[in-house]
Amino acid sequence: MNAALSDPRPPLPRSAHSSVHAALAGNVAVAVTKLVAAVVTGSAAMFSEAVHSVVDCGNEGLLLYGYRRAARRPDVVHPLGFGRELYFWSFIVALLLFALGAGVSVYQGIRHVLEPEPAGRVSVAYVVLALSFLFEGGSWLVAWRNFKAVRAPLGFWAAFRQSKDPPSFMVLFEDSAALVGILIAAAGLFCADLFDMPRLDGVASILIGLVLATVALLLAIESKSLLIGERATPALVASICRIAAEEPGVVHASSALTAQLAPDQAMVALSIEFDRGLDTAAIEACVAAIEARVRQAHPDVVALFVKPQALGRFEAARRLRFGEPASDGSHQR
Repeated sequence: MNAALSDPRPPLPRSAHSSVHAALAGNVAVAVTKLVAAVVTGSAAMFSEAVHSVVDCGNEGLLLYGYRRAARRPDVVHPLGFGRELYFWSFIVALLLFALGAGVSVYQGIRHVLEPEPAGRVSVAYVVLALSFLFEGGSWLVAWRNFKAVRAPLGFWAAFRQSKDPPSFMVLFEDSAALVGILIAAAGLFCADLFDMPRLDGVASILIGLVLATVALLLAIESKSLLIGERATPALVASICRIAAEEPGVVHASSALTAQLAPDQAMVALSIEFDRGLDTAAIEACVAAIEARVRQAHPDVVALFVKPQALGRFEAARRLRFGEPASDGSHQR
């Protein structure tokens, strides 16, 4: 007999939304100023930075669109909802960052190295880069605070790998790449002007492209993992198993299958061994009590499936794994 709880709902509001909005506002202002400065100065590095900011604006727009699409109610064709649409659009963002941001920057840099042209009005570029650094820095602080709040005691890399909310780390990575890119652009302009070597400006553009390509690759790998399906967090699974095990009539409970459907949506399937003395009605009442407690403790669990197991199956599996003799003296095979 299988029992199932299905209560898909739209994701709850998260702090990542504020990160995306802050990044979008900052990048719009930065992109306009960088484009003007790129036209005035003719700098390849400045043009790369302008392209980067324009791509970032589009990326933030896609992430917000992904949030809205993921919040749609489930239907007959998609009974578990549309939560993974956010993961799809996050993957598209990573591809755009690589194809447009990194690709255009590297191309522009190579072209400028092959056909170097001195940048004009370098002082204008410095002012624009300084303002851009302030704008991007403000967005980075918002993204960092939000990411720090959700990563709890985990280290940065562990939190990135275990995060189920791509925008929470995507904005942080994009802003970090933007800050590094601004520093590279400033250094390239300074060295090109100081040593009268316009090619260094093109080299800076290539380096900016490589930074963007590295960030895009990391984001694509993590987004792909979430898109094809990751398990729910171990802490969530352990908590649900503990809730089930505490219910009278439950001998043993373990997780058979879990899947993260969205940042705030998870599916959990439990294998539960019930007391031999329980009849069907008692088992159904026990399952209903487990469902109610799980719903109260973890509203992000939108689908809970309970599969009763034969009495002694968990113990037999444990003995088989460790090679222990069965209770009647025979060996499990």
